[in-house]
Amino acid sequence: MSLRLFSRNKHRDTKVQQDAGTDVILAPPAKPPQRDTPIDFQQASPFAYSDDPLRKLLEQKRFQVVLQNRDQFADHPEANRLLEQAIQELEHRLAMVPAGVAVLPLALLDQPGCAEEEIEIEPFLLAVHTVTNEEFQHFVDDGGYEALEYWPEDIWPHLIEFKDLTDCPGPSQWREGRHDKRFADHPVVGVSWFESQAYALWANLRLPTEPEWHVAASWSIKSSANIHRRFPWGDAMDNERCNIWSTRFGRTVPVDMYANGAAPNKVLQLVGNVWEWTAGEFAVADEMGSPILGEMIMQTIRGGAYDTIFETQATSQFRSGLIALARTHNTGFRCALDFNQATWMNDE
Repeated sequence: MSLRLFSRNKHRDTKVQQDAGTDVILAPPAKPPQRDTPIDFQQASPFAYSDDPLRKLLEQKRFQVVLQNRDQFADHPEANRLLEQAIQELEHRLAMVPAGVAVLPLALLDQPGCAEEEIEIEPFLLAVHTVTNEEFQHFVDDGGYEALEYWPEDIWPHLIEFKDLTDCPGPSQWREGRHDKRFADHPVVGVSWFESQAYALWANLRLPTEPEWHVAASWSIKSSANIHRRFPWGDAMDNERCNIWSTRFGRTVPVDMYANGAAPNKVLQLVGNVWEWTAGEFAVADEMGSPILGEMIMQTIRGGAYDTIFETQATSQFRSGLIALARTHNTGFRCALDFNQATWMNDE
């Protein structure tokens, strides 16, 4: 089922007030927006896909789709070799996060003694890096914005608003439905929570939950060591290990940078570069324990971005929320996978 939309209402950025003095805020701290789409935009060329369905899925980097549908390719003359290629790609792109415990503050002001929620998570797989512009381009070129099966029904009317700078379907900072080829390996930004979720479904993956992201970034795994790090690499901020405001890049960097800031399982840039959407709704309460409700649904984002000024907001503990429809210049996402969906790991 598909939907083609040819016009839209002019997008108006939503301004959300922030409180930089708290440990939990309602919007990501940001300097005035800096576009990664300069005047001398260098448009990425269209992909030349194979006519062979199996090869095309591999070219689109939909490796989990290939493995979940491997039976339909049983008669393919190169099935064994191409399926093995898909397995190798997933082993390279996904990392195991052991079972752990996330302790999340429930109050807007995360102060000593405030209410907390302790959530246990099962082992899962997390993408080593955030989704890049080039990877998201495959989703756009495959008609992802028109395939209604990837979008909640009540969001269908909003698809008309998910356009780029030239009114084509795509992230807010693209042009003519294409990314700038100079930033092909940078994280895709300017995508709402719904666009992130749609991409994950298209790839047969999912967004990580907030507790999962928290455990991955703090390495709060179940062990006698009882580790809980403020940063993926340890307990002290080091702007040589991440891309935040004090690093002075002033923009996103490639997703494979800062190997020295990776978590123990080699997952990169859980802190800095871009804020990351998670699957969970942003829920906080006041000092009396009453839920704080906004006019629009907010989803949790974690990790800080290249323009995060306060180092306390670029940690494994810091929580923030953003309107689910927001498409900001400093928010991207990474994907996850249930361990029991990683069928190749159990193959003999």
